[in-house]
Amino acid sequence: MGEDELERSEIEAVLETRRELGPSYDAALVDSFAERIERAVEKRTAEVVSSRDLGRIHTDGAGKRQLALGIVSTVAAVPISITLGVSDQPLALIVSWAGIVGVNVAHALQGRSPR
Repeated sequence: MGEDELERSEIEAVLETRRELGPSYDAALVDSFAERIERAVEKRTAEVVSSRDLGRIHTDGAGKRQLALGIVSTVAAVPISITLGVSDQPLALIVSWAGIVGVNVAHALQGRSPR
């Protein structure tokens, strides 16, 4: 466990210290323990916010990547279509277009945010 994480043994140690020192040190012990709790809560909150931000950044960038892939696919599809259409190879043309469509669909589905 990390330095700021609270363990059961630490809580027990604070309670035992309170018993040994008596009520005159209660305020100092409570303040110290409250600070540790606040740091632990802040750390966990920051971790949750950070993981949400990473997910949003990934989702936000998906639109730009999808646009770039669409442009590259179109640029690649034109010469492939002309070459295979002129050489009268319809099966090869269908397979090429199916591959281009498949890559674009897979990328679009991968970029969607989970619900």
